[in-house]
Amino acid sequence: MESATKLQQLSAKLLAWSDIRSTVASWQQGGEKVVFTNGCFDILHYGHLHYLAEASDLGDRLVIGLNSDASVKQLKGQHRPIHDLKTRQMMLASLDFVDAVIIFEEDTPARLIEAVLPDVLVKGGDYKPEDIVGYHTVVHNGGQVATLAFIEGYSTTSIEQKIRNRPA
Repeated sequence: MESATKLQQLSAKLLAWSDIRSTVASWQQGGEKVVFTNGCFDILHYGHLHYLAEASDLGDRLVIGLNSDASVKQLKGQHRPIHDLKTRQMMLASLDFVDAVIIFEEDTPARLIEAVLPDVLVKGGDYKPEDIVGYHTVVHNGGQVATLAFIEGYSTTSIEQKIRNRPA
């Protein structure tokens, strides 16, 4: 019974498009600052955890836009994703500082950002803020756009290469 309750709590963080705007609006109306970021989060590693924890510190609620399997394949190649969508969703939802995970099918989260209308949009430091998808939407609505530094030595691609190059 205990595990079913925990799984239900995690599943409650997996939001549908039909619920995201009203959920975020209720948080914002309650005075909470909503932070949004997105990504594939295929093999969750320390770099991801550090980035997501820092992003969550920029507000009261953290919403993650998660690339669908087809979207990951389009962006990263036919060998990806390594973890299926359900696994990636539940890994993110299991983090205490994550409040919502929502899937998007497109190559970019532009439409999702328009639906969420976060107070803060966050991406990695390899972007200039004005080049981040959703920048104009967020700024036009009074929000801010932030970039966070990457932790060197951590990437899904390097982990994948390490696994592939391991002797049998």
